[in-house]
Amino acid sequence: MTDTETKQPPVEDITERSENDPYAYLERDNFTSEKFKVEVRGLPKYYGIGEFKKLLNEKLDLQTCKVKPPKQSSGWLYVCFRSEECRQRAISTLNGILWKNCKLSAQIAKPAPDPFVKRKLEENKTNKKLKNELHDPDISAMDRVKFTTTPLWNMPYSSQLELKQKEMKSVLMKIGQKMLEGNTYLSEWINSQKKLYENLPCELKPILHAQSTEAYRNKCEFTIGKNIEGDKVIIGFRLSSYAAGCTAVGPIDDLCHIPKNMKTAVKALEEFVQNSGLEPFNPVDHSGYWKQVTARTSRLDQLMLIVGINPQDLATEKLKELQNQLKEFFESGKGSTIDVTSLYFQTMENKSVGSESRNLLQHINGTEYIEETLLEKKFRISPQAFFQVNTLGAEVLYKAAIDMAEPTNDTTLLDICSGTGTIGLSFSKHCGEVLGVEVVSDAIKDAKQNALQNGVTNCEFFVGKAEDILYPIIQRATKSRIVAVVDPPRAGIHQKTLLTLRKTRKLTRLVYISCDPRAAMRNLIDLSRPRSKQYCGEPFVPIKAIAVDMFPHTKHCELIICLERLSEVTNSNVNS
Repeated sequence: MTDTETKQPPVEDITERSENDPYAYLERDNFTSEKFKVEVRGLPKYYGIGEFKKLLNEKLDLQTCKVKPPKQSSGWLYVCFRSEECRQRAISTLNGILWKNCKLSAQIAKPAPDPFVKRKLEENKTNKKLKNELHDPDISAMDRVKFTTTPLWNMPYSSQLELKQKEMKSVLMKIGQKMLEGNTYLSEWINSQKKLYENLPCELKPILHAQSTEAYRNKCEFTIGKNIEGDKVIIGFRLSSYAAGCTAVGPIDDLCHIPKNMKTAVKALEEFVQNSGLEPFNPVDHSGYWKQVTARTSRLDQLMLIVGINPQDLATEKLKELQNQLKEFFESGKGSTIDVTSLYFQTMENKSVGSESRNLLQHINGTEYIEETLLEKKFRISPQAFFQVNTLGAEVLYKAAIDMAEPTNDTTLLDICSGTGTIGLSFSKHCGEVLGVEVVSDAIKDAKQNALQNGVTNCEFFVGKAEDILYPIIQRATKSRIVAVVDPPRAGIHQKTLLTLRKTRKLTRLVYISCDPRAAMRNLIDLSRPRSKQYCGEPFVPIKAIAVDMFPHTKHCELIICLERLSEVTNSNVNS
């Protein structure tokens, strides 16, 4: 044994320290944004995070990895880097620099404690358990999972719809209030709308939903971990959050929104993982291997499984052996009765200092994609391509979007964040042409193939960030009128994309689909801002909205908002 080996602490000591020292994570090789953090003070009262990032990365070339404002409109924030060298260069560059007539200062920031360990230590110190129903010993693990994943599971569905419609009214009311702040030119119009629509800035139609509200999810990401006692491998959902002091995983057997074939596949994989000789990944000390399982299903009885593992120090030969065992398990072993259409193996490495995390997908059996039908069209779905998680709900959603957009043969539809082309191809027979843009290249390949196999010839799809390539795409439009449909990620569209839409004169109507209307509120407010040097083009205002319950038994809901240019709205009101 070498001297170096004798000095290494036992694994038990490392694990014990990880569970008792809230700063132990800083000594691991894994990258964390807390290691090289800088506190920047002296910021102006009004500034945008986007323009501050531009100052740091483009003008000063400081190569940040994250900017963390502690709260909105604070005079200070945290900036994180990937190495001590980058952090020191940032401090020397930022100290004393003038930005927006304010003198900035920068210094090393203290790392934040691990929230899981901190919470555990607090519990031990006070000898109290979390005052939370999820930690009540009288509640089973299955019920705990229900509370976290489907919190409305025991509420009558009619009551769920009432609750969500009320929430959407609250969101629209907030949007109307925000539009009035600093936009006095809108006051007359907004106030007249409020009189018409019960204090809302536009009409809110009755909430829509699919006929089936059970087993509707066609995609789930399951965590591989241990049960609350820590003695059994479970593939399911976390019982609570890491920050709340819980990493235990609960079973999915009784969850009403997950289809039967997905549950069956997960149960089979549990047995495979238990017999593999490898422990599940532990988020506390980052030990262990098996991490997650992504399952995708379709109405065509097809099933895709993506099994994720943190390879740690496993040799390439061992990983290959695991792949072969997994393939054999579903081809001829106990999993052969499940009929897996597409099987992938995913290595999910931790971020290490100075590098990015790597998630490598390897196709090991079956087809490379699955297929789904939606509005009489067939769609190919690759592992990382976006597709609405509720297919029946998506049909209701897209029909409502088409009704709101009111496309004609003289309309060019801009499909922004087009995914596999579901929205654009659903619109294709109602408009003259479709131009779609999506950042995921595999999704664009699927979209093009989907257009081909459905015989659609008036759709083009482009890969890239919308903020970078949207303008030249718009230049390709050949029709007299442009309508945009935006179905962005939870946080909304990039500001540059929004500004491009604002200044596109031929664009008169915009249909915004949001899975989190509160998070997308900033986009909607910016679309309504008065003309300025930054906001070219006439503002957009909401004219009607409709909620679609895509996620029964949860608190989430999609909201479609149709916006038009203010002059279009006022002119139509005058004419009517």
